[in-house]
Amino acid sequence: MRRHAFIILLVGAAIWPLPLRAQQPAMPAIVYIGTGSPAEVAPRMAAFRKSLNDMGFVEDRSVRIEYWWAEGRYDRLPALAAEAVRRQFAVIVGGGAPAALAAKAVTSTIPLVFITAGDPVATGLVASLNRPGGNATGTGFIIGALGGKKLELLRTLVPNTTTIAMLVNPVSPTSEAERIDVEAAARAMGQQIRVLNAVSDSDLAAAFATLAQERPGALLVGSDPFFLSRRQQVVASVARLALPALYPLREFTVSGGLMSYGTSISEAYSQAGTYTGRILKGEKPADLPVIQPTKFEHVINLATAKALGLDIPDRLLALADEVIE
Repeated sequence: MRRHAFIILLVGAAIWPLPLRAQQPAMPAIVYIGTGSPAEVAPRMAAFRKSLNDMGFVEDRSVRIEYWWAEGRYDRLPALAAEAVRRQFAVIVGGGAPAALAAKAVTSTIPLVFITAGDPVATGLVASLNRPGGNATGTGFIIGALGGKKLELLRTLVPNTTTIAMLVNPVSPTSEAERIDVEAAARAMGQQIRVLNAVSDSDLAAAFATLAQERPGALLVGSDPFFLSRRQQVVASVARLALPALYPLREFTVSGGLMSYGTSISEAYSQAGTYTGRILKGEKPADLPVIQPTKFEHVINLATAKALGLDIPDRLLALADEVIE
């Protein structure tokens, strides 16, 4: 009898732990909602995933990531954000101010990590930079107060120009602040600015038709994600006009643009990956201060300068962080 009980005990000990081992915690799922397209964001998402890996979350092993794209159509963002809330993702990552604001409008509980240009306090994403106070935090590119620097770079390149055109997306939540900053800097310099608006592909075509007719001395491209998502189109159109242009991000210059000056967007995505990992580990967005990247990149494409017949002043070359041959 005792032997029979001992066998039952051994069998029970062997079987009992199996259900416990089988009950693994569910893999958390996050969604990235982007204003642009997959090809445009690929290098940045690599930086995001690396930081997430460093926090212990490896895609398809310990975290699931879905990627949803607006392809430059901001009117698609509210539906994407609503679907993300319906699916109850662990974290929503908003790539660009329009995507982040669409998510913020439909949830106050699901953690939101944003990567956005401009001031997230002014756009309503957070109550303050140091103490966000709600369900959102992330990185805010510094684009305000750069107007003077950008105009200075353009005027060094084309010192005798009378008019510099500026391309902006008027429906973007950050474009007005950027335009105001550039116009204020232009007034202080006595520089004339011609603002052209573009919300769609047809608007872009119309803007470049106006540039072809008016022939300004140079072009300043705004920081809105719409232009980044159309950077090949924008750079090609500028090249056809043989127009000196300054772009907001390195990606434009790598694609053949003449010159760029702005925040390192890869650094911002890396920081967003770290914050996403910290939130998945239990930290609250309200307690994570908004990060404002301080690394700026000034890139010059010498091949494009040669095609335009421009001699880049030594002063500009000395200031450049990268020169593309």
